[in-house]
Amino acid sequence: MNQFKTYILMALLTALLGWIGYVVGGRDWAIIALCFAAVMNFGVYWFSDRIVLRMYRAREATEAEEPGLHRIVRELALRGGLPMPKVYVIENDAPNAFATGRNPHHAAVAVTTGIKQLLNEEELKGVLAHELSHIRHRDILIGTVAATIAGAISMIASMARFGAMFGGLGGDNRQGGGIAQLIAVLVLTTLATIAAFLIQMAISRSREYHADEGGARLAGNPLYLARALAKLDAGAKRIPMQVNPSTAHMLIVNPLRGKGIQSLFSTHPPIEERIRRLEEMTGR
Repeated sequence: MNQFKTYILMALLTALLGWIGYVVGGRDWAIIALCFAAVMNFGVYWFSDRIVLRMYRAREATEAEEPGLHRIVRELALRGGLPMPKVYVIENDAPNAFATGRNPHHAAVAVTTGIKQLLNEEELKGVLAHELSHIRHRDILIGTVAATIAGAISMIASMARFGAMFGGLGGDNRQGGGIAQLIAVLVLTTLATIAAFLIQMAISRSREYHADEGGARLAGNPLYLARALAKLDAGAKRIPMQVNPSTAHMLIVNPLRGKGIQSLFSTHPPIEERIRRLEEMTGR
């Protein structure tokens, strides 16, 4: 199902870029935009995980550098029947973590230095089990693709805005220039909403609930993750993490606390509800 969603997102990206290209500069620009979309689709599928890791300036940590992290991840991977993912560390005091990659054989988990300082080993195990659950459910490709596509839409929006400023809209169709400019304004004012909609369509809140449940079973105790989420929520409020809104859905807790446009990217369910469900699992 997630693979099907990935293909749908790529098709939408192609259609959207082609349309914007036509609005900006007519048929010639539409052809250029479609060629760009083809390159983007190839790059998004094969290299989106590397792009996201570079965005967060994550560095791959060897077992000699992070023996504790490697031990926990290896134990959970063996328990879940998964290949050992690569382990990355992000030099950031804000406590958070995410997983990325196109499939379980090409996956990585990344944690901030802040989360290592905040959580004890049991709580960190709960967090890493949550991320491995995303890998097991193959959520990571659709999440990474959605993040990269949203970034591409923002870039195209900037290009379209530049074209509007210098009167390059509508190509050689002078008579239709006014209509093209009107369409362009509408496009530019709704691009952010479209980007948010694409992510909301691809990344439902149920995805986090499923990863919480799968992670709790993988870690062996739902309370490991429940305690971790409570600490992470408080830590994220105390030390905000500067992130691109298009990638916020990948993190275990939402780093965005703003109003307005940022609230559109709130793909995370309420922490209180996530903790409640985990505590109910303990009773069962």
